[in-house]
Amino acid sequence: MNFNGIDFDTYFKHYPDDKGYFGKYGGAYIAPELKAAMEEITDAYFTICKSSKFVSELRRIRREFQGRPTPVSYLERLSGKLGNVQLYVKREDLNHSGAHKLNHCMGEALLAKFMGKKKVIAETGAGQHGVALATAAAYFGLECDIYMGSVDIKKQAPNVARMKILGANVVEVTHGLQTLKEAVDAAFDAYSKEYKDAIYCIGSVLGPHPFPMMVRDFQSVVGIEAREQFMGMTGELPDAVVACVGGGSNAMGMFAGFLNDPVALYGVEPLGKGPTLGDHAASLKYGTEGIMHGFNSIMLKDENGDPAPVYSVASGLDYPSSGPEHAFLHDLGRVTYDVIDDEETIDAFFTLSRLEGIIPAIESAHAVAYGMKLAKQMGKGSILINLSGRGDKDMDYVIEKYGIR
Repeated sequence: MNFNGIDFDTYFKHYPDDKGYFGKYGGAYIAPELKAAMEEITDAYFTICKSSKFVSELRRIRREFQGRPTPVSYLERLSGKLGNVQLYVKREDLNHSGAHKLNHCMGEALLAKFMGKKKVIAETGAGQHGVALATAAAYFGLECDIYMGSVDIKKQAPNVARMKILGANVVEVTHGLQTLKEAVDAAFDAYSKEYKDAIYCIGSVLGPHPFPMMVRDFQSVVGIEAREQFMGMTGELPDAVVACVGGGSNAMGMFAGFLNDPVALYGVEPLGKGPTLGDHAASLKYGTEGIMHGFNSIMLKDENGDPAPVYSVASGLDYPSSGPEHAFLHDLGRVTYDVIDDEETIDAFFTLSRLEGIIPAIESAHAVAYGMKLAKQMGKGSILINLSGRGDKDMDYVIEKYGIR
């Protein structure tokens, strides 16, 4: 399929380019002392990603340890409530550890073993990436340091406990807004001091090259599975595919399976409390081009041009930028990026729980809310939503802040 001059038949061969760019977005804006470390990771990845031994081992892990493939579920009661549009969800909440994050964490940890590293370092917001990497580290016998903002530690206590039980060292980040951006800052700083013995396992399609490419490649299993499963269930492609976007790993994984198909793709950002700067984290909707954390993308900026303060009810989405590939697809118009606010998200959280017996992560509830809204607009057809994670981690927070509806 050709879209705005891009041949999606060969898209993955050309994007990113050799320097890590998706059009003008991406790259590697890093300190000189980290350049060699990034090149080492890139060389190692391109070596093992073509290795039948690595691919076979990763497939075995996904099958025997992660429980893949995860199913696609038809939401019969929710579909009936909304009208004639049929809604389906890709059940990444059933992936081992409760979210899509393990898909790339097992790949990154396997890469670390190949490179002879002893430790993995990462940041986390909602805690799902931290839990997934702690799980992978335990599986491969690696040390694990997870950096997490104080605000998110309080909101995501169950996941903090899981990380510690799995043997990870959870490092509390107390500066700035004490959320995901600050956790990334701290993790990068730590990695710059330990890169000879450690590998940084970024939690999304973010950061300097090769991380946006690597995480997308590892997450593409979601979209590849979902496409095959949906075709098997219905005999046709969905009319629309929906996924939430913070950094955007679950969305890129899902979209990867459908980029070359005549399917409408929707990325859903957090509008939070509203469009005022500081009340949301919708970078693609309201941001401009800028560089942070080693990559060029679309970001929210303050009056000085620095990363702006952001907010979302979902700890995993409160980041002032998004992955460079999302910025590229946004500019191309191949993916439509829109927003859902906190109130719509919490309503979807309870609606899916009550009608379908599935408690979604608050991050995923953004996609569910948008899918519900889209169904009312479409009137007919089918929508496939990526349910990127389960809501166990969010229940105490939701009940405390919103009560039981």
